Amino acid sequence: MGAIGPKNRTSRARRNKRQANYKLTAPNLAKCSKCGALILPHHVCPKCGTYNKRQVVEVED
Repeated sequence: MGAIGPKNRTSRARRNKRQANYKLTAPNLAKCSKCGALILPHHVCPKCGTYNKRQVVEVED
């Protein structure tokens, strides 16, 4: 029969070294080609309603 759990205990240093790389990253922002606002890539601009230099959504002021 094989062992189900880990064979040896993971030390705190080894565990924390692995967990040190788990962090939040800032979103990559791109400039809108029409109004210059910062938006998420491949998303409609919330300020002017354009996507790929085309008016897609009507935006109220």
